Amino acid sequence: MRIRNVKNKEVKLNSCEKLIKNPKDYCGKWITLFNNNNPIYIEIGMGKGKFIIENAKRYPNINFIGIERLDNIVVRAIEKLDEDLPNLLFIRMNALEIDEVFNKEISRIYLNFSDPWPKLRHHFRRLTSEIYLDKYDKIFTNSKEIHLKTDNEDLFSYSLETLSKHNYYFDEVLLNVHKKEIQNWITTEYEERFKLENKPIFFLKAVAHHVQNSKK
Repeated sequence: MRIRNVKNKEVKLNSCEKLIKNPKDYCGKWITLFNNNNPIYIEIGMGKGKFIIENAKRYPNINFIGIERLDNIVVRAIEKLDEDLPNLLFIRMNALEIDEVFNKEISRIYLNFSDPWPKLRHHFRRLTSEIYLDKYDKIFTNSKEIHLKTDNEDLFSYSLETLSKHNYYFDEVLLNVHKKEIQNWITTEYEERFKLENKPIFFLKAVAHHVQNSKK
C-alpha cells in the first residue's frame, strides 16, 4: 500500500517535542525523560497512533513509547495528539535497532497488526522471528510480556510457535477478540476497520521470566 506524502512533514516532525530525534542517546536511561520510575510499555509499529495515545490517556501511571519507521505515518500520530501527555513519547526508527535504543528497561511490548511478511523467505523479518525475540531479551526488565494482535492467521500460528520455543507461555489466546466482551479493550485503526468487516482478529498475551541471552 502506497503511503501518501504529508504536507509540511519535516516541519511537523522537527517541531514535535514528543518525537525523540536521538533515541540511542537514551539507551538504559529512558526514565530520565519521563522523570519517574513507572513501567515503560512500547508499541512497535504504532501506525497512526490511536492505540498508544489512548493507552497513555487511560493509564497515566505507565510510560508509553510509540515506535514507527515511516515519516508520513509518524506525522499522522503527531497530528492525533490533542492534549499534553507527559507519559507518552514517539520514536522514528527501524525495529532492527531496538536493542541499541533500550537496555533492560521495557516491561511490555505491543505488536499490533505487524507486517505478516507472507513469503517464506521473508519470515525472518516478522516481529516474532527469533531475530527479534533475541533482541527483545536484551530490552526487557525482570519479566517479559508481549501482546500481539493480527488479522493474519499464518502470522498468528507462526508467533505461537516461535514464542513457545523462546520459553514464553500464553496467559491468553483469543481466536476472535470481538466475540468476547473484554473490559478496557483499546482498538487500533486497522482493528476498527476489520471489526466493521466482521474479519476475525487474533490475540495473544505471552509472558516469561527474563533470562539473560547467552548468545554472543
